[in-house]
Amino acid sequence: MPDSLKVPCSIDNLKDIRSFITKRLQELSVPELEINMMILAVDEICANVIIHASHSTNQSLEITVKEETDGISFEISNEGNAFDINAYQAPGLEDIVKNKRKGGLGLILVKKIMDKIEFRKENNHTVCRLFKKVSFVNHSA
Repeated sequence: MPDSLKVPCSIDNLKDIRSFITKRLQELSVPELEINMMILAVDEICANVIIHASHSTNQSLEITVKEETDGISFEISNEGNAFDINAYQAPGLEDIVKNKRKGGLGLILVKKIMDKIEFRKENNHTVCRLFKKVSFVNHSA
C-alpha cells in the first residue's frame, strides 16, 4: 500500500483519509487503541486545514505516513495558509461550556494524543508533522 494519499481539499474526502490511515497503521501492526487515537488527531488537523487554510477545492492535501524506529509520523501538506497548533491558546473547558462554543476541543485532543507537533513552510506548502510513539505489536521496524 502506498505511504501517501493526495486528495482535493474537501470535507467529503475525510472518510477516505481516515480509511487510508486505518489501513496503513494496521499494516504496521499498530495497536487498535493507538490507531483510533491517531486517526482522531490526523482527522482533526485535516479538517482544520480544509475548513480554515484551503480556500479552494482546486487545492490538494497530501498525507504521508512514515514508520520510524520508535513510532509513526504523519506529514500533512497543503497549499493553504499556515496554522501553528503550538501557538494556539486553547480555551478552557469552562469557557467552552459557559459560552456554548461549538469547537475548540479538537485541537486540545490533538495536543493530548500526539507526542510531537511541528509546522514548517516548504516550497509554497505548509507541512504539519505529527509524531506518536508506538509500541508495535508483533512487528519490528
